[in-house]
Amino acid sequence: MKFSEIVDKLGDLATQNSLPDLDPDIQGVSPIDAATPDSLSFIEGARFASKITQTTATALIIPPQLQAEVSQRGIAWIAASEPRLVFAKAIALFYQPYRPLGQIHPTAAIDPAAEIGENVYIGAHAVVQAGVKIGNEVCIHPNVVIYPDARIGDRTTLHANCTIHERSQIGANCVIHSGAVIGSEGFGFVPTPQGWYKMEQAGYTVLEDGVEVGCNTAIDRPAVGETRIGRNTKIDNLVQIGHGCQIGSNCAIAGQAGMAGGVQLGNNVILAGQSGISNQAKIGDGAIASAKAGIHHDIEPGEIVSGIPAMPHKQFLKVAAIYGRLPELYQSLKQLQRRLGEKSAE
Repeated sequence: MKFSEIVDKLGDLATQNSLPDLDPDIQGVSPIDAATPDSLSFIEGARFASKITQTTATALIIPPQLQAEVSQRGIAWIAASEPRLVFAKAIALFYQPYRPLGQIHPTAAIDPAAEIGENVYIGAHAVVQAGVKIGNEVCIHPNVVIYPDARIGDRTTLHANCTIHERSQIGANCVIHSGAVIGSEGFGFVPTPQGWYKMEQAGYTVLEDGVEVGCNTAIDRPAVGETRIGRNTKIDNLVQIGHGCQIGSNCAIAGQAGMAGGVQLGNNVILAGQSGISNQAKIGDGAIASAKAGIHHDIEPGEIVSGIPAMPHKQFLKVAAIYGRLPELYQSLKQLQRRLGEKSAE
C-alpha cells in the first residue's frame, strides 16, 4: 500500500510524518537490521540512530528527535512517542494470523449436549464433551479436547492440541496456544504413614477476557475454589501456574516461570524467564522479578527483585559485584591470616 495509506490507517498514532513530499509504495514490514527496499521498519530510540545510515528500508517509524537524520537520507518517516507500539499496529496492516471460516469438520466429536455459538470453526478430530458452552466466532483448531462443562467466550482461539479441562472458564478474545493445558489437576497430595493420599482437585480455573497462554503452559485447578488469571494477562511458553493462584490484570509472565500453589500476583506484574515463586507468596502491583529470581517471601508493590533468594535489585547488583571478586578476596584473606599467624608465633 502507499505510505500515505499506512499513515491514514494508523490515525492519531502517527503524530507526525514526512508527507506530502514522500509517498512510496510499501510492500511489507521488516526488522531494521534486515530491511529490504519497499519495506517499513522502525527505530525504537536514539541509541539506535546509527542504523539510519545503514538501513535500506523505504520508510521508518522513529522517535521525534530523529526526524532530521532520516530526512537527510530521503527516507519516508512517521514520528511517534512509542515507535514500537506503532510498528506493532503497522504489522497488523500487512499480516493477520490464520483464522479459518466458520465450519465444523466432519471428524470432530461433539456431544449433543454441547452448546455451539454462531460462526464457530471446529477442526478435524477436535473433541467437545457434554455441557460445554462455546461462544460466537470461536476458533477451535484440530485435536483440541474440551472436557465437560467448560465455557469458551466469544472470539477465543484454541490452537491445535491444547486441552481444556472440566469446568474451566475461558473469557472472550483469549488465545490458548498448542500444547497448553488449562484446568489440569493441581499437585495435591496429603502425607500419611502409608504414603501420599490424593486430594481430589474439585475446583476450577478461570481465564478472564483477553488472556493469552503460550505453548505447553499448564494452569492447574485447586482442590476447592478457583485459579484465576486476570484480564489481558499474557503468559509465555512453558510456564507453570499452580493450583489456587490468583493472577491480576495486565501481567506478563515469561517462559519457564513457575508459581507454586496459592501465589497471588497483583496487577501489572512482570515475571522474567525462569523466575520462581514459592507457596502462598504475594507479589504487589507493578512489581518486577528479573530472570531466575527465586522468590520465597512477599514482594512490595513496585519493587524490583533479583537473585536466589530474591532481594532488591540494587542490593543484588552490589552482591554480584562482590561475588565476582571472591577469588581475589579469598587470597587477601589467606595472606592476612598468614601474617596474623606469624605475629602470634613471635
